Amino acid sequence: MSNVNFHIITLFPEMIKSVLSESIVGRGEKKGYINIEYYQLRDYSEDKHKNVDDTVYGGGMGMLLTAAPIYNCWKKIRENIDLNKKIRTVYMSPKGSLLTQKKAEELSENSDIIVICGHYEGIDERVIDEVVDEEISIGDYVLTGGEMPCAILVDCVARLVDGVLSDAECHQKESISSGLLEYPQYTKPFEVLGREVPEILISGHHANIDRWRRQKSIVLTAERRPDLFKIWLEKNLDSLDKHDIKFLKENNLL
Repeated sequence: MSNVNFHIITLFPEMIKSVLSESIVGRGEKKGYINIEYYQLRDYSEDKHKNVDDTVYGGGMGMLLTAAPIYNCWKKIRENIDLNKKIRTVYMSPKGSLLTQKKAEELSENSDIIVICGHYEGIDERVIDEVVDEEISIGDYVLTGGEMPCAILVDCVARLVDGVLSDAECHQKESISSGLLEYPQYTKPFEVLGREVPEILISGHHANIDRWRRQKSIVLTAERRPDLFKIWLEKNLDSLDKHDIKFLKENNLL
């Protein structure tokens, strides 16, 4: 994937920046593989006091972010990016479709991603209808705002951009991307808390190690995420080798 530009519309830019400026994503930005721009929503308010929220029509608790500041900010962003490239506007919302690895891969194909972070009771529906391409949720729960979900989305997508990770295989063969949960891993010392590293991992027999890891991934996925296991099995049933078939049958998974 080529470089991706993230444009984040938020009331709390420092909250997100403090997370994304660190570690792998932060290094990826410093090296120019990704670019993250933060837009303070209050800067685009038409109110002299820079208010960006108001009460809800029809009654109800809490305040709602008004449409004008969000639209003004979104429009300004669009004026400064190449509209001939692939652009996606996302609103972080508990009503949205679930963020998955597949969704992250789809988003990473865009040159520019505009992310709107809601707050309070959300945002005026009319600006969603006008500018949002897709609403995305990170899970079936409600947070105080869209800033943390936004940080998760950016992290998830950014690591797929070429150069952000040192090796493309890091995300092609890892947990979830492969369709299976990741196998157990160990490091030195050999014994910790009375528990030793499985002998197979120090055998030096790489084919057997790979098979052991694959089998562990299969079992873990079947036990902890039967939904993912079912999808993986249906997708790969015709391409499984004799070792996979034998293992699945022995463990009553086929």
